[in-house]
Amino acid sequence: MRKMLLAALSRVLQGPAAAAGRTASRVMVASRNYGDFANEATFEIKKCDLHRLDEGPGTTAVMTREEGLHYYKTMQTIRRMELKSDQLYKQKIIRGFCHLYDGQEACCVGLEAAIKPTDHVITAYRAHGFTYARGVPVREILAELTGRKGGCVKGKGGSMHMYTKNFYGGNGIVGAQVPLGAGIALACKYFGKNEVCLTLYGDGAANQGQIFETYNMAALWKLPCIFICENNRYGMGTSVERAAASTDYYKRGDFIPGLRVDGMDILCVREAAKFAAEHCRSGKGPILMELQTYRYHGHSMSDPGISYRTREEIQEVRSKSDPITLLKDRMVNNNLASIEELKEIDVAVRKEIEEAAQFATTDPEPPLEELGNHIYFNEPPFEVRGPNQWIRYKSVS
Repeated sequence: MRKMLLAALSRVLQGPAAAAGRTASRVMVASRNYGDFANEATFEIKKCDLHRLDEGPGTTAVMTREEGLHYYKTMQTIRRMELKSDQLYKQKIIRGFCHLYDGQEACCVGLEAAIKPTDHVITAYRAHGFTYARGVPVREILAELTGRKGGCVKGKGGSMHMYTKNFYGGNGIVGAQVPLGAGIALACKYFGKNEVCLTLYGDGAANQGQIFETYNMAALWKLPCIFICENNRYGMGTSVERAAASTDYYKRGDFIPGLRVDGMDILCVREAAKFAAEHCRSGKGPILMELQTYRYHGHSMSDPGISYRTREEIQEVRSKSDPITLLKDRMVNNNLASIEELKEIDVAVRKEIEEAAQFATTDPEPPLEELGNHIYFNEPPFEVRGPNQWIRYKSVS
């Protein structure tokens, strides 16, 4: 007991200076370790399956340390954001339709890494990850999910209808965004801009007639459109084998070249998307990508996700093909980052998500008088009829 008291007294007498010294030494060690990291590394990636292409993306990819850390933080943020959305939905704070993206993070982050901010993206209703990748802060996404004024579309869009600069949603009608994506690509060509449009849909929408009509128009007009099928193996609760006579979605364009890509590997997605974007920018017309991926949640929050697949199947994908774990292992094994550094990112991400959730649950709902706003862009104010002819709302752009 006497020794313990003496040790405690010694620490008190040493005071803050000793603590500062210990902190400084830890910082010096940390900085020395960070200085020892490699600036970049080269990785072997899976070869893409090709359709109507003589050659495809390479089988190696270079990733810098800075890129790796950015990809890791972005994917981890999307994962944590979706898990928080699950929690808020179960607490009945988020209501209505809600389709989560966890498991598919390598798709949206890899695609965004391959294009320019001036390029265009349109997708279906599993849109939270793309919304974040396109630059919308987490707090605005969660506030949109909870229907608050601070949401990215002022609390009026919800889960399926989020937008930002050069991102056109978030579309609730299955497959209907595909013709719209071709229209955006037509605008890119018409205005002579060297831009492309990423037009995404799921395997469940891939059998729709409007998609094949769009393929035809895009090929005839050589539109700079990258058609991307996110094949997560289930359209709602129906497996692709039960829904499609041919599951080679990358060949569905017939006369349009196609790629089948490992959608769980961010580097595979990035390199394939770079290849596809260059194909479009060079004036060769549209190209089709199939990203083989997997969602951990059910189709939506109303779907437990285990009536048509087993828990063991989900766990096997998590253990063998998780996109975040794959990137983490690559970075650590190739001296691009340390486990401790990535843990620090995890802590910072969790803190950001909690703060965003706090904002999303305390921000006020939009006032009723704003219900008719933002119908048109840059138009004079006009009146909108309400539920009956005696109720009118003013619409402001």
